[in-house]
Amino acid sequence: MTQLKPILSHVDNIPSAGKFKPDKSSLYYIHHRLRYQTSLPKLTIWSTIFLSLIVFFFFLSPPATPAPRRGLRTTTSYGGSEWESRIKLSAKPRSGTGHTVLVTGVAGFIGAHASVALKRRGDGVIGLDNFNHYYDITLKKSRKSKLLDRAGVFVVEGDINDGVLLRKLFDLVHFTHVLHLAAQAGVRYAMVNPNSYIRSNIDGFVNLLEVVKSSIAQPAIVWASSSSVYGLNSKVPFSEKDRTDQPASLYAATKKAGEEIAHAYNHIYGLSITGLRFFTVYGPWGRPDMSYFFFTKDILNRKQISIFEGPNHGTIARDFTYIDDIVKGCLSAIDTAKKSTGNGGKKKGEAQFRIINLGNTSPVSVHKLVSILEKLLKVKAKKKVVLMPRNGDVPITHANISLARMELGYKRTMDLEMGLKKFVKWYLDYYDAKKKSSW
Repeated sequence: MTQLKPILSHVDNIPSAGKFKPDKSSLYYIHHRLRYQTSLPKLTIWSTIFLSLIVFFFFLSPPATPAPRRGLRTTTSYGGSEWESRIKLSAKPRSGTGHTVLVTGVAGFIGAHASVALKRRGDGVIGLDNFNHYYDITLKKSRKSKLLDRAGVFVVEGDINDGVLLRKLFDLVHFTHVLHLAAQAGVRYAMVNPNSYIRSNIDGFVNLLEVVKSSIAQPAIVWASSSSVYGLNSKVPFSEKDRTDQPASLYAATKKAGEEIAHAYNHIYGLSITGLRFFTVYGPWGRPDMSYFFFTKDILNRKQISIFEGPNHGTIARDFTYIDDIVKGCLSAIDTAKKSTGNGGKKKGEAQFRIINLGNTSPVSVHKLVSILEKLLKVKAKKKVVLMPRNGDVPITHANISLARMELGYKRTMDLEMGLKKFVKWYLDYYDAKKKSSW
């Protein structure tokens, strides 16, 4: 305690703030004066280095880009004079009476076949596809290289949700028709990825309709609905007048929603719209998720296949419709579509609105399908009969095509055995060629 007294007495003698004037000759003043003077240039040097680093990294770093919305593919590969020239060339019909058609889902099964048929008869065609990975993307790319490119159809890789791209295409080309086939297909996949059906079948469809209705000369629209909209309807054959308010799957619900949305745009904006309800389309270059396709694959690989049946051993049957018949129906729907009556989003009169079945009107059981494949492949299938799960499938589809005959002059030309013969030939040729190319 006695040691602290000198220190405390010294503190008591310090004047209050503002009155204190240190003795310039004191060591205290000299020490702090020198410390201040020597630290100032150091602070200046380090501040300069720090600011230089900030400026350096600012100019070195690339500009930030917004992250794309989840689930959508952004389109960055379009634009430029060469790109525009190729679009205009592909869109030009051979004669003044030909159509100019935008085909969405062009690398899909129906889209590729329909685009080639349009181009071969002299129409101008521009294709749009996002090449998603719902099934083997190499098959889609093969359709492009072996069907579309050879026919002279220019394909734009992009998404129907990309409004900027769609408006760009409509600025470049005066489309007379849109054949809208882009969609998230498949009944069972909806239980795995339901949001993909909303993005494509509803959001994408509305986005396309918005661009079409805002165009100065609105094109007529032909689009793919589905036989799935008949859902739990038990009255056969299915007629366009039957109820469609009991969907059995999310896929069916989105297609039914599409029909109602289409009607609204027809009523409000004067868009000419024809919806085609396709019934189980099959044939060469088909979809790997369809039963005839994966049955063929598994039978050849000697794998067991599951054959569904209904309660009490009820028959499961489908109205299998060959791709060429569907394509003829699509082209006829384009040819008979009346012009839209709107202009720049303003309706000027009542416009055509149609919903039409396209089917074979001859359902075949799954057991019969498998027996035909066994005969064509010359391989006995390893079959397991199981009860059809509650995953959105329905027991039977059967099209009434009376309206298609009247409106489109539609008629089926291919029975299932002949159609499967063509499919099997393509399948063996295609996958044999792929196998050889991988050696």
